[in-house]
Amino acid sequence: MKHEDAFKRLKNIEGHIGGIIRMMDNDVYCIDIIRQIQAVQAALNRVSSIILEQHLDTCLTTAVRGEDVDERERVLKEIAEVFETATRT
Repeated sequence: MKHEDAFKRLKNIEGHIGGIIRMMDNDVYCIDIIRQIQAVQAALNRVSSIILEQHLDTCLTTAVRGEDVDERERVLKEIAEVFETATRT
């Protein structure tokens, strides 16, 4: 199940964040810390993609096939907002 994969990845990320905190405590070279932060950000982006893919396969599909026009539009609007937020810099 995809949620299990996302959960495992989040637990792994949690460990990496602990490592970053330890790096900060030990005054590790700043660029090394930034590289670890970037790795965590990439991992979080992957988790987000996994969860979004599952949402599209379940919730969005159900809403699009359903009879409730308001629900369909609400779900589509949520997806558009997620993409809008993801493209902001």
